[in-house]
Amino acid sequence: MAEYKSGFVSIIGRTNVGKSTLLNALVGEKVAIMTNKPQTTRTAIRAIVNRENSQIIFIDTPGIHKPKTKLGNAMIETAFESVSDVDVLLFLIEATSEDIGRGDRIILDKIKEANKKTILVINKIDLVKREKLLKLIELYSKEYNFQAVVPISALKQDKIEAVLTEIEKLLKPGPAYYDIDEYTDQTGRQLASEVIREKALKLLNDEVPHGLYVEIEKMELREKEKTNNTTGKIDKQEIYDIEATIYCLRESHKGIIIGKNGQMLKRIGTYARQDLEKMLGTKINLKTWVKVKPDWQDMDSIVNKFKQQ
Repeated sequence: MAEYKSGFVSIIGRTNVGKSTLLNALVGEKVAIMTNKPQTTRTAIRAIVNRENSQIIFIDTPGIHKPKTKLGNAMIETAFESVSDVDVLLFLIEATSEDIGRGDRIILDKIKEANKKTILVINKIDLVKREKLLKLIELYSKEYNFQAVVPISALKQDKIEAVLTEIEKLLKPGPAYYDIDEYTDQTGRQLASEVIREKALKLLNDEVPHGLYVEIEKMELREKEKTNNTTGKIDKQEIYDIEATIYCLRESHKGIIIGKNGQMLKRIGTYARQDLEKMLGTKINLKTWVKVKPDWQDMDSIVNKFKQQ
């Protein structure tokens, strides 16, 4: 029987290259929110993949970008800290890249500095021809001695198994750090907060999303009695009561989030509730409010929460 292996793997790349999409595809569960807006991931999210002979703990990091606030700085810090703390790196780039851009160059320099075992993962291969892909592989292979190069389409879940196989080859013998039934170390509150933010990001226009911060004020599980129409007996049903506040930067943003007659906030809440019911496997009673908190992105009391997660 093969020796059991385990280890920590960080996914690093520029904003919007598909890190969260890849993470969810690798895990087979939704652990990171996905939108087409850049800088969606704000913290290092841990996700666990249990295989027959290994446990792989993935860390999805915020995308590398030019920070303009304390929150932005914290995100970059989180991303680069993960480089030195893991066993293997997945460096995710886009197949559509013409050359090594500034953001990818910064990441490459960090990888060289850390001298970590790194797999180059080229995403969105469905958008380019083979000749262009081969040129990109040649270009990056001259920069660093990657342990493997795996072209994939995270969105179409193409070649995902190949990524896991290459990672497993690089892991050392070790124990299972998490229970084999677990797939993330995020708390229910963190998941709820992120799902609500995801729905807001997807439904709102570009000027609002990056100024959003969701805080879960209450999350309690209770039993609700319900009469069974068939048997007439009283059944007990578990239900989560969740109360959340969506903070934004401006009064004008608050109006956009609430929408005419509260319709936008209602849509955000409905989509978030549907997702959370699937993820948590129980009914959800979700209430949401919107408040203005100017400059929260530069408030230490809030930014530090992202560092602690």
